[in-house]
Order: sequence, then C-alpha cells, then structure tokens
Amino acid sequence: MKTVVKKGNAVKKVFKGVSLDSLAVGEKSQVTKMNYVAGNYASPHQHPHEQSGYVISGRYELTIGSESYELQTGDSYSIPGNQTHSFKVIEAGEVVDVFTPIREDYL
Repeated sequence: MKTVVKKGNAVKKVFKGVSLDSLAVGEKSQVTKMNYVAGNYASPHQHPHEQSGYVISGRYELTIGSESYELQTGDSYSIPGNQTHSFKVIEAGEVVDVFTPIREDYL
C-alpha cells in the first residue's frame, strides 16, 4: 500500500508504449496518471479491473463495446470489468485512471 505518494515519488513506467505514473495504491484500488502523446492507441482489449477516469487535458476517442465517445478536458468515464474497450489519443494530454482491483502490471 502507498497511502500518500508525493509527486516526486510517483513510480514511472512505460506499459505498451504509454508512459504512466503509478500513484496511490490502496488495498482494493489504484490511481494512475496516464501521460499520452498524439497517436497513442490502446487496441480493443479487456481486463478484470473496473476502470474509471478523468481527463485532465488532451482529446481522446474512447470506444466501449460498440459505442464511441469523444473525450476532452473535464470529461470522465467508467468502464466495467471485462468490457471490451479501446482508447485513441487525438491530442496529447493527461488522464487520471482509477483501477479496482489493483493492476499489478502497472506497479
């Protein structure tokens, strides 16, 4: 567990070509900051984790199942566990994601 993580102590990682900062980690959830560059694309995939996010900056296309949404600063979303989804970066920016349960592959 990492109850409090100061900015300089965030664990930086590159996962499938995307730079991310692993932030606070609780018993059942984890906060990450995704640092996207234009052109990043997460192809359709699914994972057991529920994923909720908040767009700090940038512009994105999120597809959940057969529905597509354009996201920009101030928008948020929630993706149920095991739901197929994809994420395309239209304009570089940052997104905060919360995963439940913890994504061990992001630590």
